[in-house]
Amino acid sequence: MSSATELLSIFGAEQGQLKRMVRRITGNAHTAEDVVHETFIKLMNRKVTERDIGLVVTTARNLACDTIRAERVRASYASNVSSEQLQTGVVDPEDAVASRLDLDALLRALQTLPVRTQRIFLLSKVDGMTYPQIARSLNISVSTVEKEMISALEFCRTWRQRRETI
Repeated sequence: MSSATELLSIFGAEQGQLKRMVRRITGNAHTAEDVVHETFIKLMNRKVTERDIGLVVTTARNLACDTIRAERVRASYASNVSSEQLQTGVVDPEDAVASRLDLDALLRALQTLPVRTQRIFLLSKVDGMTYPQIARSLNISVSTVEKEMISALEFCRTWRQRRETI
């Protein structure tokens, strides 16, 4: 039996239990579906045998915990968004120029960060990728993405505070 066939067999037999376990961790049935699917994708290229059920369960549990942590980071970030950032409407040309200059200065400042941190930040903020998508594209863990995003966001917050005191 091939590794992919054995993995499919494990998922066929354990999918319901995996979803229930992940749902207990995340508190959300839709998230549980996503995490179980992501578990399958993560293990798809690994050599998995019927004896590796523990690996499947551990991977699903870890991905569920990563999802909870990522949600907390997003919630924390969202709570720090100012009302000015949420307002829409007509932008004064002077404000547009000032904003563009600020953006250029921020992009130059970001170049002082480690390359991977810069890339993670830009993939998230410019390309709109999710943390799991970034993790897959860079072949790193979601936890690493979260930690580096926290570092990049803290850098941006400090940078902004310095600019405001000038």
